[in-house]
Amino acid sequence: MDFNDGHVSKEHRKLHRSATESVDPISVSPLQLSSPKSPKSSGSPNAQLKGSSLSRKNNRQSHSPKDGRPKKGGSGGKGTWGGLLETDDMNNLDPNDPNYDSGEEMNDSNEKEKNAALEEYKKKATIIVEEYFATDDVVATMSELREIGKPEYSYYFVKKLVSMSMDRHDKEKEMAAILLSALYADIIHPSQVYKGFTKLVESADDLIVDIPDTVDILALFIARAVVDDILPPAFLKKQIANLPNDSKGAEVLMKAEKSYLTAPLHAEIIERRWGGSKNTTVDDVKARINNFLKEYVVSGDKKEAFRCIKDLKVPFFHHEIVKRALIMAMERRQAETPLLDLLKEAAEEGFINTSQMSKGFSRLIETVDDLSLDIPNARGILQQLIAKAASEGWLCVSSLKSLTAEDEKNSIQENVARSFKMKSQSIIQEYFLSGDIFEVNSCLEQENSKNCGELNAIFVKRLITLAMDRKNREKEMASVLLSSLCFPPDDVVSGFVMLIESADDTALDNPVVVEDLAMFLARSVVDEVLAPQQLEEVGTQCVSQDSIGSKVLLMAKSLLKARLAGERILRCWGGGGSSKPGWEIEDVKDMIGKLLEEYESGGDIKEACRCMKELGMPFFHHEVVKKAMVKTIEKKNERLWGLLKECSESGLITMNQMVKGFGRVEEALDDLALDVPDAKKQFGFYVEKAKKEGWLDSSFCYNNAIENGTT
Repeated sequence: MDFNDGHVSKEHRKLHRSATESVDPISVSPLQLSSPKSPKSSGSPNAQLKGSSLSRKNNRQSHSPKDGRPKKGGSGGKGTWGGLLETDDMNNLDPNDPNYDSGEEMNDSNEKEKNAALEEYKKKATIIVEEYFATDDVVATMSELREIGKPEYSYYFVKKLVSMSMDRHDKEKEMAAILLSALYADIIHPSQVYKGFTKLVESADDLIVDIPDTVDILALFIARAVVDDILPPAFLKKQIANLPNDSKGAEVLMKAEKSYLTAPLHAEIIERRWGGSKNTTVDDVKARINNFLKEYVVSGDKKEAFRCIKDLKVPFFHHEIVKRALIMAMERRQAETPLLDLLKEAAEEGFINTSQMSKGFSRLIETVDDLSLDIPNARGILQQLIAKAASEGWLCVSSLKSLTAEDEKNSIQENVARSFKMKSQSIIQEYFLSGDIFEVNSCLEQENSKNCGELNAIFVKRLITLAMDRKNREKEMASVLLSSLCFPPDDVVSGFVMLIESADDTALDNPVVVEDLAMFLARSVVDEVLAPQQLEEVGTQCVSQDSIGSKVLLMAKSLLKARLAGERILRCWGGGGSSKPGWEIEDVKDMIGKLLEEYESGGDIKEACRCMKELGMPFFHHEVVKKAMVKTIEKKNERLWGLLKECSESGLITMNQMVKGFGRVEEALDDLALDVPDAKKQFGFYVEKAKKEGWLDSSFCYNNAIENGTT
């Protein structure tokens, strides 16, 4: 470029020199520089230069169809200064632009603020996780998370906590699982936990680059979350449908389901996999709570008691401390003052939060009727404790259920009920060891000689409550015993009503109480201990649609509506009763056939009835009716007829099973008539005879085929 005219400023000279040093001289053609526009002034030399330069510029217009301006993000094209002399940000919105939209600028601003907030949250979350792994302080971590707020980003904390623990020892993995359970619902919303695990599954392909055993560890975390009830089991099926089959995320979900969640005793195995839970089971925590409360009553050392509370590291279970302290105060009146002082200071110092305090009192209110069996005037004492706590300002009574004196529903005396309850527990525990149903019957006849309905209901409740805390063997034994006791249906209904009323409290100790109670209820219908319409009677106790009682009833109905419900429900706990494995239907049919043959050949009727009871399949007694009737028609021998009559009169075979059995014989009459020509005539005769004797429902209708010539 020629600067010999002497009219170019020093600034432009320096700029030109810089440009020529930084670009390829071959690729850039020489250009003549025009000065910036300025107001025209004919009287100055600069004005003349500008006019001349402008003229030359106008004459150098390119006829190429290509735009000479720099491309987006580039530094200019050939023949342009490009980004070198650019001083303005071309991405900025110009308010003078006819297409300018102020909303677009606001959206960009909001997006930047959100991104900045998320980045800030990520930094803080990482620091909190690091500190938690160093201190193992669940309470402090919960407080820090509560302070930073931003609940909409909680999913990131879940993801960060799990991903950071995956690259560490088993201790940190167990700590992460415990913290998630503590944060669930109280600090982190369930939907955010769900989203956090979703993000983890989606990022499995990236995680495996740094953590080779990602599939196994993440699968175990998901299984642990399901066992801990912070992630629904449906999570696995829903997520696997959204992932490619060959992705690591899909592999994680498959492993979680097949290797962990479907294994026998999977809950115990998963909880102990990282060394956790062997010292922190619910029973162990309850025992530790009980021990330090007893020590406190003796020593009065609050600091030591608070240290024990902190060492438990279960802030989500502090309601158990409240409940046990109150029960101890009610049982030992001399310990009432120190125990209430402990709860008061624990609330004021933040060791037990308001929510846990209220929950502890609420749990006690729900069980006060049962407590009255052991503590006289338990309702009145609890009312005094609530009034004192509220007056001192460490209990919010507005969140508690009403505790008013109710009319006594039971006509039996409290001391009788209390004594029977204790003896029932011993009888049931002995039965779980021996499996002797006749011994249970004998003991009940002694303890409840008048067959009092209220005591029967107490026994039903105690039986199922104890079984729910045990393994499938005991649950199966409880169902077999219930069907063998032949309690009046109203007494069994009362027992289930009592179970429904205390279901919310039971759920705090037994997370699967809905499934267990629903199965017991459905099994009672299948075993014909209860009639289907009596489910509605149980349902009248479920006031709220969201209550656990309502969920139990809905699940029980759903189980009973399923295809082959009877067989499935019978086998839910192993089938067969006691410790026996479940039987195949064909095996049961063979056993029934042998039982009838033995009785027909001269067997004792009581022995035959005992064998039928031992089958433990009252819902299949229609098969007994069918086979007995077929043999009676084939052999014209009414010995089996007498067995059916005895079974009906003793209640061993219900009217429903009797009708069903006769109905099945009617369906098979055409085939039976091929071997026994007068089968239809005989069947019609026996139908009328059974109706007259009162053990076949009069509504059963059979049109005798005499008119067709059958003789």
